[in-house]
Amino acid sequence: MPRYTAPTKDMQFVLHDVLKVAEQNIPGYEDLEADFTAAILEEAGRLTSEVVAPLNRIGDTEGCTLENGIVRTPTGFKDAFAKVKEGGWPGLDMPEEYGGQNMPIVIGTAVGEMFSSANMAFTMYQGLTHGAASAILAHGSDAQKDTYLPNMVSCDWTGTMNLTEPHCGTDLGLMRTKAEPQEDGSYKITGQKIFISAGEHDMADNIIHLVLAKITGAPDGIKGVSLFIVPKICVNDDGSLGARNAVAVGNIEEKMGIHGNSTCVMNYDGATGYLLGEEHKGMRAMFTMMNEARLGVGMQGMSQAEAAYQNALDYAKDRLQGRDVTGEKNPDGPADPLIVHPDIRRSLMDQKSFAEGARAFILWGSTLLDASHRADDAAAEGLVSLLTPVIKGFLTDQGYDMTIKAQQVYGGHGYIEEWGMSQFTRDSRIAMIYEGANGVQALDLVGRKLAQDGGKHVMAFFDLVKTFIKENAGQDADFDAQFLEPLKTASKDLQAAGMYFMQNGMKNPNNALSGSYDFMHMFGHVCLGLMWARMGKAAMVALEGGASDVAFYETKLHTGRYYMARQLPATALHLSRIQSGAETVMALEAAHF
Repeated sequence: MPRYTAPTKDMQFVLHDVLKVAEQNIPGYEDLEADFTAAILEEAGRLTSEVVAPLNRIGDTEGCTLENGIVRTPTGFKDAFAKVKEGGWPGLDMPEEYGGQNMPIVIGTAVGEMFSSANMAFTMYQGLTHGAASAILAHGSDAQKDTYLPNMVSCDWTGTMNLTEPHCGTDLGLMRTKAEPQEDGSYKITGQKIFISAGEHDMADNIIHLVLAKITGAPDGIKGVSLFIVPKICVNDDGSLGARNAVAVGNIEEKMGIHGNSTCVMNYDGATGYLLGEEHKGMRAMFTMMNEARLGVGMQGMSQAEAAYQNALDYAKDRLQGRDVTGEKNPDGPADPLIVHPDIRRSLMDQKSFAEGARAFILWGSTLLDASHRADDAAAEGLVSLLTPVIKGFLTDQGYDMTIKAQQVYGGHGYIEEWGMSQFTRDSRIAMIYEGANGVQALDLVGRKLAQDGGKHVMAFFDLVKTFIKENAGQDADFDAQFLEPLKTASKDLQAAGMYFMQNGMKNPNNALSGSYDFMHMFGHVCLGLMWARMGKAAMVALEGGASDVAFYETKLHTGRYYMARQLPATALHLSRIQSGAETVMALEAAHF
């Protein structure tokens, strides 16, 4: 059975050697000393590796079952969820006034990676609750916050987001779910929603659904959509649970992966709901949840790559196959281990360099969120808004690819369910689709985010890269050649792509849109290149300062050199595709496909 060990040492390296969190001028960061964060990460690591990870395979094989309107979660899930709640993990970065621990988002993100790597389907129950609670925190009335947040922060009540309908996915303006106003200020919600993760289960006393619907007489399209709080069980004025609401699960979807999470068809038949935020401003409120979810989904892509890599590495060290062409390495055995072969090394280095670079990228993004939320830093808010589609789209695409590479290391055993490697691939596949399919993320990046606020956020990103290169150039010739020059070249490719869009996108928008997916991947590579340059610099500084764990920092440098030499040059390919324009993409008539 696959195993998982939390990469706490690498997380500490990113937090303290690279991001230097305790030195940042963000409220709450002054408490993030290395000993403090280590204690949190080590405890989370034990819980995820010893309690949560062993249930991953069980959740995959058993799945969820629907019995008389009640969804039963897989064996062990309920007990494990109770332990997670006992430790206060769901409310790690939520406000203290509602029962949370008020820690920065960056710590919640690091812990969230461990949970997701250990058991992605299980972790979605608390992850979706966190997102729903964040939306209520941002847009709810004081009464709504007091009513729902304490129980949601503790995960005694869980939460969901209800957007998609059978005929309506990305284009939410087409939705048919209706909200009828009532004299007491509530609404009657009627309609059907599909693909609702954690829509019904047996691990919480109540489920708080956030439902998009159109109030009677609302404007057509997306401008007429409002957001409603619809509890599974109505809540009395004194906070106690009352009558069952008119919401029920119609079916559990049979999915490719994440079998341990109940993905439900939800039927609303005049259910009592309460407006969250303003009328017809539902998407504004929902995007509070969706943007958080998109960063979390990007983390899911990386987390599955990390877990798959750990197991592929174990297998490559243990499995004996063939002899090293440069001379046998296991003379007392019938063959050498797989890891001696260059092609296996290539695959493992792809996986390792991606996972470690992506971890740094997500944790950096989390510090930007903290700066935005805790320090009202508008520049940080603009930058993380720009990077959100890159984090979601690039990291889930690449994360999925890395799980396939890990599966491939196993050869035929990777295709056999007994070895468990296919689960990482099947589970990670959904991350490319939900919370906005990756093609939509690319369109959002090129169609909206590049031009946002006059393009100042993308220019700020380029300035950030230029500043790092300028401040670190000329200090070490090898570092210049192996890290800074590749980063400079890749950044110039990205700027050239942006210039192409400016020069050609206005006269023919398809020239920009047909290149958007390549641009998203190009941007992702530059971001990971920047992260590897920062990690490489931090590793050099540690070694020059007499670090005791020389092997760790030298390994970091070797891994970074690999990414800069073997992965970052992909920007040139993406630029070439972008500059080919829309002609070959759009040439065929629809009837000729």
